[in-house]
Amino acid sequence: MKSRSELNTEKRNEASSSIDSMSIKDILKTINKEDSKILYAVELAIPKIEKTVELTVNSLKNGGRVFYIGAGTSGRLGVLDASEIPPTFSAPTDYFNGIIAGGDNALRNSIEGAEDQTENAINDLRPYSLNKSDTIIGISCSGAASYVISALKYARKLNAKTIYLITNPDPFKNTKVDVMIQANTGPEIITGSTRMKAGTATKLILNMISTTTMIKLGKVYSNLMIDLKTVNKKLIDRGTRIISEITGLDYDRAKDRLVSAENSVKSAIVMEKFKCNLEEAKVMLEKVDGFLHRLIEKNI
Repeated sequence: MKSRSELNTEKRNEASSSIDSMSIKDILKTINKEDSKILYAVELAIPKIEKTVELTVNSLKNGGRVFYIGAGTSGRLGVLDASEIPPTFSAPTDYFNGIIAGGDNALRNSIEGAEDQTENAINDLRPYSLNKSDTIIGISCSGAASYVISALKYARKLNAKTIYLITNPDPFKNTKVDVMIQANTGPEIITGSTRMKAGTATKLILNMISTTTMIKLGKVYSNLMIDLKTVNKKLIDRGTRIISEITGLDYDRAKDRLVSAENSVKSAIVMEKFKCNLEEAKVMLEKVDGFLHRLIEKNI
C-alpha cells in the first residue's frame, strides 16, 4: 500500500534540516537556492503543458470552457489565475473558471477536510453542465486530494477533456486523464509545505497555460495586451500608450482614439490604421478572428 511518506513533497529536505538555527540571511539564501530549482522542473513539463494548451485553445474555439479545480493552495491558485483573465484580455468571464474545495470561504480560511469530500466536487461542477467541449484541469500537488480525483472522474464521464497537474513524479492517487502534468519540485524547505516550491511551480504552469491560450486566440499583438479592459486610470494609460506605440499617434490623440473606440484598444488601433469607424473596425477584426497581426500584415 502506497504511503504519503513516499511522495517527494512529503520528504525532508536535507538542505534545510538545520533551518531553525540559521541566521535570517542564511534562511533566505536557502529558500532562494531551493526556489531556483523550480524553473527546471517546470521546463521538463513543457511537452505536457503544450498538450494542455492545445486542449484549452480547442475548447474555447469551440464554445467550451476551461475549469481549474483544486483544494487548499492548489484551489486558490486556480481561482487567482482564472479571475485575472477577463480584465487582462477582455475575455468572457466563463472562459476560465476557478473552483476550490470548500467554496469561496476557503479562499481566505482553511476548510478542514474539504479535499477529502468527493461528493462535493460533483456538486460544485454539476451547475456548469459540463460537456465534451470543456476542459477540466485538476490541481493537486501530491495527487492525494480525493476532491480533485472525483472531479476528474466526473468530468471524464461527461466526455470533457481532463488534465491532472501534480508536483511529484507520480500522483498518490491515480486516475485516467487525457494529460498528466508532472512538475517534480522535490522536498519542501519546510517538510510538506506545498505552498512553497510546489505552489510556485503550480502558479507558473497555470500562468503559462492561460497566457499561451489567450495569445493563440488573438488576444495579444507582438507582446502587447491589446485586449485589456481599460477600467481604471492605470489601464487607460497603458491602453493609450499601446495605441500610440502601434499607430504612431501622440499620447493625447491616442487617448482620444481610445475614447472614440469605446475604450477598446484593439478597435482603436484598427480605426486609426485603416481610417474607419468603430463598426467597420469590428467587422474587419471579426473577419480575421480577432488576430490584429493578420489584419495589419494582410494590408501592408
